[in-house]
Amino acid sequence: MDPILLTPEMMVVLAILGVTVTLFITEVFRIDLTAILTMVALGLLSQAPGLGNLADTSRLFDGFASNAVISIIAVMIIGAGLDKTGLMSKVAGYILKLGGAKETRIIPIISGSVGIISSFMQNVGAAALFLPVVSRISVRTEMPMSRLLMPMGFCAILGGTITMVGSSPLILLNDLMGVANAGLSEDQQMQPFGLFDVTPVGICLMGTGILYFMVFGRWILPRQASKGDSTSAQSMRAYVKATYGLKVDIFEVHVPEGNILIGHSLADVMDAHHIYIIGTDYRGKRVVAPMAATQIKAPCSLAILGLRRVVSEFAQDYGLEVLPQLDSFSDDFVATHAGVAEIVVPPGSSVIGKTPGQIRYRATHGLSLLGIHRGAETLSHVETPERAATRLTNIPLLAGDTLVVHTKWESLTRLSRDRDYVIVTSEYPREEVRPQKVSWALAFFALAIAMILLTDIRLSLCLLTGAAGMIVSRVLSVDEAYDAVGWNTVFLLASLIPLGVAVQATGTAAWIAAQVLILLDGWPIWALQVGVAVLATVFTLVMSNVGATVLLVPLAVSIAVAAGGNPAIFALTVAISTSNSFLIPTHQVNALIMGPGGYRVVDFIRCGSIMTLLFLIVSMVMMNLVF
Repeated sequence: MDPILLTPEMMVVLAILGVTVTLFITEVFRIDLTAILTMVALGLLSQAPGLGNLADTSRLFDGFASNAVISIIAVMIIGAGLDKTGLMSKVAGYILKLGGAKETRIIPIISGSVGIISSFMQNVGAAALFLPVVSRISVRTEMPMSRLLMPMGFCAILGGTITMVGSSPLILLNDLMGVANAGLSEDQQMQPFGLFDVTPVGICLMGTGILYFMVFGRWILPRQASKGDSTSAQSMRAYVKATYGLKVDIFEVHVPEGNILIGHSLADVMDAHHIYIIGTDYRGKRVVAPMAATQIKAPCSLAILGLRRVVSEFAQDYGLEVLPQLDSFSDDFVATHAGVAEIVVPPGSSVIGKTPGQIRYRATHGLSLLGIHRGAETLSHVETPERAATRLTNIPLLAGDTLVVHTKWESLTRLSRDRDYVIVTSEYPREEVRPQKVSWALAFFALAIAMILLTDIRLSLCLLTGAAGMIVSRVLSVDEAYDAVGWNTVFLLASLIPLGVAVQATGTAAWIAAQVLILLDGWPIWALQVGVAVLATVFTLVMSNVGATVLLVPLAVSIAVAAGGNPAIFALTVAISTSNSFLIPTHQVNALIMGPGGYRVVDFIRCGSIMTLLFLIVSMVMMNLVF
């Protein structure tokens, strides 16, 4: 084979590649802006004499219409549609029932589920569908998204190695091996791999990823800093802790049949025991902010606001069971649906002089009144060591009073149209859940999946069919669909595609591969296989995994034949190693989770470097054991 000479075009590509990676790591600019600047630089430099192969300016922006980018846009819309129906919230609730609120139990459940799903569909699709689920779990458990998304994303990538249809490189592998067979002797012919031939390797890789985060996650995963201000919607726990310095929470208490509380009103119980009942569930009928005159029936569940000590003593006195976490009310009191807000009574309001008992806030507005700020004084249902609980129902309201309420955000949205109040809390979720559309959402999701699995239609078209169906059936409005798309992810991936094209079109990839071949000359077979795996890993970080596979499989087969190794195993090494892309967020899944997780490039380097090494070791050992 003739030696490949380093040309000026290759030098420029190597320089751009080095600058891009440096900017990614240092984060001088936002990572999506760095990708855009890289695309612009390729386009401008291609106009210089002798650099025409850097980019075809007429196709420079084709990445925005690429199969991968359109697929990501579509799957984000599909995921938002499923979430809008409340389905993802139910999935989150089921996961929480299985795993509780412990990070070491939730991570394997989420990551394992995504990994299995991604073994039969595109890994970015599996990750995007689980984004709303992880978001709900994060809110309910108050775990930062950064603790959950990276394990999920990494396992989505690893899941693509479980079957021969789990990732694009593995799908292409048999075809590339067939082409390579034309240059091999009869005894060197490679047999195609079956659908589950790689499953033992993929299962071990995914298991390694889950175990890695379970053991080392507490040290390597970043923790997001909480952000907020006094006018933002807050969870009940965060507000009361900030205001009163108490760790007050909402507890679910089960009242059995025959209990002494049966027949008593909520008002009687609250007054007698200084607790605040903000929800009831009797025979599946849940009421948030029930009227104080409601009588307790059994068996039922009560949502009680208070100190853990006080609620525990109350439950012990009456033989009640305090559930370890919210069950019946798990969807009603998460911060995405309800929380603490502040409402001011303005001058001229018709409620001035009236008492909360006369207004009946629970019945008329769905509000549970927790306290009244009046000048320097705070009257509250919350009992503190310095202040006794106050019965607010008989206190006349004055102009300027600030009412502290626990409310569903939809109730607060309705109240914002009432001129008798001024809503101080300005930032809170105003989303509308559409459970009546769940059948339409599931139908179009199933249609998209069926088209992917049962037809040869392009992936992006299959997913876009499902996304369009979500909009046409009004599961989502057009504006909501646009809002569901993470446009920073779209620009990041679309802008990096020209760089991968330039690496291949200018011969830079072939030159790098040739230099590695020279370096590996004379090494033992196992070392050659490791070298091929490392080369595939490096290439997939700077160009598409498909491009890396197409380029490296023929080279890997040639190396194996020359060294007396098994060419099929060397080809498989390339296809599997192109999933070893954890170091920087150039992989579609990593780019997808970067924004929601609040990750920086250094977070991927810290977590991904160890994962990259583990992937290399486990994949090499398993491929040689299995094959």
